Amino acid sequence: MHPSHHAKISPDRAAVIMDSGETVTFGELDARSNQGARLLRASGLAIGDTLAVVMDNNVRYMEIAWAAQRAGLYLICISSKLTPPEIEYIARDGGAKAIVVSNAIGGAFAALPTLLSDVELFLVGGEAEGYRSWENEADRLDPTPIADQRAGADMLYSSGTTGRPKGIRPPLPVDEDIHGPTPLATVAANIFGFGPQTVYLCPAPLYHAAPLRWCMAAQKLGTTIVVMTKFDPECALALIERYRVTHSQWVPTHFVRMLKLPDEVRARYDLSSLKVAIHAAAPCPVPVKQAMIEWWGPILYEYYAGTENNGMTLIDSRQWLEHPGSVGKAVVGTVRICDEDGEPLPPRTEGAVYFEGGPSFVYHNDPEKTQAATNRHGWTTLGDVGWLDEDGFLYLTDRKSFMIISGGVNIYPQEIENLLVVHPRIADAAVVGAPDPEMGEMVVAVIQPADWEDANDAFAEELLVWLRPQISGVKMPRRVDFMQELPRHPTGKLYKRLIRDAYWGKKDSAIVACVNRRPKRTPYRRPKGTPFVERCDGYGGRAVRAGCGVGRA
Repeated sequence: MHPSHHAKISPDRAAVIMDSGETVTFGELDARSNQGARLLRASGLAIGDTLAVVMDNNVRYMEIAWAAQRAGLYLICISSKLTPPEIEYIARDGGAKAIVVSNAIGGAFAALPTLLSDVELFLVGGEAEGYRSWENEADRLDPTPIADQRAGADMLYSSGTTGRPKGIRPPLPVDEDIHGPTPLATVAANIFGFGPQTVYLCPAPLYHAAPLRWCMAAQKLGTTIVVMTKFDPECALALIERYRVTHSQWVPTHFVRMLKLPDEVRARYDLSSLKVAIHAAAPCPVPVKQAMIEWWGPILYEYYAGTENNGMTLIDSRQWLEHPGSVGKAVVGTVRICDEDGEPLPPRTEGAVYFEGGPSFVYHNDPEKTQAATNRHGWTTLGDVGWLDEDGFLYLTDRKSFMIISGGVNIYPQEIENLLVVHPRIADAAVVGAPDPEMGEMVVAVIQPADWEDANDAFAEELLVWLRPQISGVKMPRRVDFMQELPRHPTGKLYKRLIRDAYWGKKDSAIVACVNRRPKRTPYRRPKGTPFVERCDGYGGRAVRAGCGVGRA
């Protein structure tokens, strides 16, 4: 299936509904994606080339994704909250020949024409110097398909060994037909019942792997998607009621926010249409999931997978109540728990989580990282640690390479560490995740100052001011602590586990006393006049209620 199929059958049915009420029909989505494909061809992008998108959630996002898909392009979706240098790195590493930008991405908007002067830049939502207007150019083109339609693929970014993100570049589909099935669309249809009668709520940024892929899979099957500009707990409930949402997808922080609403607010909305609530991206605390099942009923489904798309587990509410804390059994590939030599381990033995028989993947421009993710059996891993019970249910006990998951957002410490260690008054630095009751984890910077006299609040604040322009707000440390000497092996390897364990209260940590001798805690503070939402990316991040345009009818 493909949106063009549904455009022929029911052109006036809604394909996209924004939380403002702005709607795009399947007929309009088909025409606009054809026009977009023609614009990309006219701009020199051929089959196998790369298009990047740096946009907030807006009504044109899906048409651009489908334009790339039917033009046989690789699509890189870049966070709209990244800084200009971060965006430039991903665009150049991925070989983007064109970038579509919305003017809602903040400071990066003005900087990109200079940083990427050799790349075609398109603007959605207006006109500006250095940009071509996507709407002005695309809307006047022929709305019929291009002659050389070919299915494209996404090329999304994960962490790299250097601390910079690494792209996962799959081969283009062998079947050139744009209508060909995809594994996720098959799962969505056969397991979750997605189809033309489904209404799917997406509360997360479309630049993340799960929201983008699930929305495209849903539209392949003729589903109407309801897209939130930014997550707001009451707004989400209101959207479910207004549009009779049947399916939805969340991260645990969304659950926490909704559960914290006053009882009278939670009871105000009719959620009876909701049949499936999928969640992933971060471990869900057992009490939170229990509370959600009590509230919404046994409609929760949890899966474990990665941007690498090498396998997938799934668990429904009934199974979870029998296996609390599990992320389910494999539905794509076979889960294997292995020791350090890559050999299988018996049930209830902790080890590295591998998938056997799942789709293969490579990290773009990083063969060493690709090789490190594959054992001698050819099984692949995301770097997570866990164990299987006797029934084959997977339990995760650690996360890849000490990646921090805050509000469902993956944050890679080494990228932040690489910035900190170049500061002239820092001798060494480590970044770890510490527990946070709402976001799951907070980013903590542990600093070894060159002069111990600098171990004070004033220097911590100075570091945050210095760091802020260099990284996106979601990566900013919420806390700065000091250690006289970070624990390193003589070879230079940092024992980050020891630092992290101290924050999580593990008694076997050898440096608990050392970390506990830190000065007063110093959380991140916004510069005066900076909106709080600027440092969050909406995928479970904090967001001010800005009026979603939805309320009780």
